Amino acid sequence: MNSSSILTNILNPPVLFFFGGMIATLVKSDLEIPKPLPKLFSLYLLLAIGFKGGHEVMESGFTSEIVLTLLTSVAMACLVPVYAFLVLRIKFDAYNAAAIAATYGSISAVTFVTATSFLSKLNVDFGGHMIAALALMESPAIVVGLLLVRLYAPRKSEDSDFSWGEVLREAFLNGSVLLLVISLCAGYWTGESGWTKMKPFVEDMFYGVLVFFLLDMGLVSAKRLGDLTRAGVFPVLFSVFMPVFNAMIGILCAAVIGMSQGNALLFAVLCASASYIAVPAAMRMSVPEANPSLYISMALALTFPFNIVVGIPIYFEIIKKLWGAT
Repeated sequence: MNSSSILTNILNPPVLFFFGGMIATLVKSDLEIPKPLPKLFSLYLLLAIGFKGGHEVMESGFTSEIVLTLLTSVAMACLVPVYAFLVLRIKFDAYNAAAIAATYGSISAVTFVTATSFLSKLNVDFGGHMIAALALMESPAIVVGLLLVRLYAPRKSEDSDFSWGEVLREAFLNGSVLLLVISLCAGYWTGESGWTKMKPFVEDMFYGVLVFFLLDMGLVSAKRLGDLTRAGVFPVLFSVFMPVFNAMIGILCAAVIGMSQGNALLFAVLCASASYIAVPAAMRMSVPEANPSLYISMALALTFPFNIVVGIPIYFEIIKKLWGAT
């Protein structure tokens, strides 16, 4: 395995600031990002990648590869929680297994954004339709996770108050998905004139905002390390090996579809990442029996850092070997 891609990724400013945030927390520094700002940074990143993706889809048009990619994305978002649940049942009850499985069946938009930054630094092209895949993969895992709870968890009398309408609303109309869809549509419909006006905001500022956001993620991730170490060995192993397994399946699917190297990496990253925002919010509301410190810590304290530091370059090296080095 060529170590140059890993070194290139580690020496990427956003990744270095992520490490800086972790170190600041571990040495008990008072460094912090004021509370409203991380949410604003997150919204900005979603808006920026959505608008740029919509513009790129407008320029390229829809092809058979795009349609196959989107269909495969939905299929993976539904499939991953099922086999993850079966593995997790070795150690956890149905509530925790379903919540963790849904977390790993969904995606991390920030991991995806970091992967696009990695590709941009290497001058590797990727398609704007991958943003649509990102939007499509966030919600199905929530529904599948809740179905697993209904099928395998002990029934309780209060189950009669369960509202599928509220669950579906939370899954498909949560803020991150809705903002991505709005941005995609705006980028697509406004065409070249819209891109000319928005480019200074959605492209030129993007890198700086990503640096601040990953600095904050480093601060938060380090705080979650204690929860993860108390959970035992099994969750730690799952947090590393499940993303790698999912990425390998994603790479194989990308090869069958005939994706470009850039698109293949982004698809593998989508398959490998885990949600620490949308799914935890839904699980806290719908599956209160599950332990939030478990599934949030697994996704945020280990899977997220693993993917952005080591996973992304490793997946790309594998893709280059399979596709043929360029």
